[in-house]
Amino acid sequence: MPDAQLLVDAHHHVWDLDVRPQHWLDEPGHGPIRRTLGTADLRTAATATVAGRRLGRTVLVQCVTSVDETREFLALADSDPLIGAVVGWADLTSPAIGDVLDALRAGPGGGQLRAVRHLVQGESDAAWLQQPSVERGLRVVAERGLGYDLLIRSHQFAQAIHLAERLPGLPLVLDHAGKPPIAQQDLGDWERRVRRLASHPQVRCKVSGLVTEADHEKWTVDDLRPVWEVLLAAFGPDRLMFGSDWPVCVLAGGWNRWAAAVEELLAGCSAAETEAVLAGTATAFYRLDPDQGKEGTPCS
Repeated sequence: MPDAQLLVDAHHHVWDLDVRPQHWLDEPGHGPIRRTLGTADLRTAATATVAGRRLGRTVLVQCVTSVDETREFLALADSDPLIGAVVGWADLTSPAIGDVLDALRAGPGGGQLRAVRHLVQGESDAAWLQQPSVERGLRVVAERGLGYDLLIRSHQFAQAIHLAERLPGLPLVLDHAGKPPIAQQDLGDWERRVRRLASHPQVRCKVSGLVTEADHEKWTVDDLRPVWEVLLAAFGPDRLMFGSDWPVCVLAGGWNRWAAAVEELLAGCSAAETEAVLAGTATAFYRLDPDQGKEGTPCS
């Protein structure tokens, strides 16, 4: 069982702009995070507690379509006890996808590779996940015992639902709750789609990235609550996991403000339900080592 005081952040990023430029940071509005940011910065930022828990373990998630980045993230996970798992990138369309995954897992920190992700949100093909080469690659991912992080926008749910139907043996987690249009206050289509996806038992969902879909300056917990209530009803706490999407969340208040919002949203949940959202679901999905980080917890 996970440590009773453990808080798992199931979704964060790091980047070193001297090593690898992040061209998406050149877009307007990204100035506050347009700099090198690493796990030391996360430790400094994440000082708040959620339900009495301090950050003790994280899942590091890919930023760009680069196997080299994944290799670097795995090496970082090998040296930093805060990182319990890595969600990397590999070209799902490549006939060599199996060899690439095997090579990553054989390298430094390779045992920390627990899932892969592609930036589907940026693909114009409305059925990208149904391309034969992509589906073949995802079957290889499943054969390797890895999961798949779904990064989609609200209008892309159809291909995610079809994927869940076609590959019931592939563990899936929906990043950022499918990016509900919170700022537009029009959740009807998103709710119908997320409930359909949640009907597939192999799908989990990250309660993450919500504040950057809301008004960055003016959002309140009441703006987020309708999304939370849908997710709780659709997935149940045993299939939800806390994630910060740090440092992107800095654009809308930062790690501590988001953590405080999550604590408020959890106010009506039991101790067991809170445990699931804050640690248990992520620990099970990403197969986090329950003993890792207990001694000298980085953020204690």
